[in-house]
Amino acid sequence: MTSEGDNLRERLERATAHLDPPYAVVDLAAFDANAAALPSRAGGKPIRVASKSVRARELLRRVLGRPGWRGVMAFTLPEASWLVRAGVTDDALVAYPTADRGALAELAADEGLAGAVTLMVDGTDQLDLVDAVCPPGRRPALRVCIDLDASWRPLGRRVHVGVRRSPVHSARAAGALAAAIAARPGFRLVGLMSYEAQIAGLGDAPPGRAVLAAAIRAAQRGSYRELLARRGAAASAVREHADLEFVNGGGTGSVAATSADPAVTEVTAGSGLYGPTLFDAYRAWRPTPAAFFACAVVRRPTPELATVLGGGWIASGPPAGNRLPTPWLPAGLRLLGAEGAGEVQTPLTGPAAAGLRVGDRVWFRHAKAGELCERVNELHLVDGDRVVATVPTYRGEGHAFL
Repeated sequence: MTSEGDNLRERLERATAHLDPPYAVVDLAAFDANAAALPSRAGGKPIRVASKSVRARELLRRVLGRPGWRGVMAFTLPEASWLVRAGVTDDALVAYPTADRGALAELAADEGLAGAVTLMVDGTDQLDLVDAVCPPGRRPALRVCIDLDASWRPLGRRVHVGVRRSPVHSARAAGALAAAIAARPGFRLVGLMSYEAQIAGLGDAPPGRAVLAAAIRAAQRGSYRELLARRGAAASAVREHADLEFVNGGGTGSVAATSADPAVTEVTAGSGLYGPTLFDAYRAWRPTPAAFFACAVVRRPTPELATVLGGGWIASGPPAGNRLPTPWLPAGLRLLGAEGAGEVQTPLTGPAAAGLRVGDRVWFRHAKAGELCERVNELHLVDGDRVVATVPTYRGEGHAFL
């Protein structure tokens, strides 16, 4: 990475010389390259962009203007409604069930919005909540999608591989819920979704851990075979009760594998646009790092250490080292094991630390994609060695949806 990293650092430094850290940038060449590479892996099936991984309206518009991308997977109903009303998309699938009564009332009161937003459900109790907010006779039919649990249970309920999402695991359960939805006035079943986190969201090449890597790959192979059959059966069972517009699956880490499933009509991706560090541990495809944040060196505790102001932008998930931001440029920096990345200061060591001076910038990569945008009000878009635009994040537009 040295020469390539040096060139990148020089470009970013020239482009942002007028800015004072902390700030975040997106390298447009890398972003656009990732946006082109993902559809090439999708086998002709459209990709729905996961807004959670982007969190900046202008960049969502940018990717949706490219071939191969269609629709948004939003993470909350208020966000989905906002994106539709702002003209970012006319097709917003809410990835998680909602209990936001105010947002449901807003959706039910607007026929145009109701036609553009699809709610996620995994049980009739969520339908009951919608009806309690606005009875079916007083609203347009609301679009709904069934969330099919994609985890792998090789030994039944005794072993669970994947995340814990929907209670709808079997094709039979999916068919039963579809029948219940079809019998309810005020709802229209239009989609089936499943997110195979144990494949799409788990790197199969953790550095320096060959035994774990082999175990992950074996589990992913077994899980994929099982899901291939179960998702197809579930889609068939649901189609007995509804004409589905889409069957959605996958994520950045499984675009090629998920799109090869004949039952799937579209895949979801988002993290691969920014290329955060968690995706460095994938063999099949690694996005080009596109999003970075800069912190300023403010002190030198010893000749071997350089301390930056801030830097503790920790990612969600299980508390572990791979959730920490990575000091990326200049190459040859690392966090201290005893301190990690701190809220107000982060000491750095490594061969490059001795050469840093007070006022120098250190460039970090976040472990996850969109969570970077919860820390900054704007993203500076870099083309070559120039900032060509500065766009607001959700936070910068006054929105904190979660």
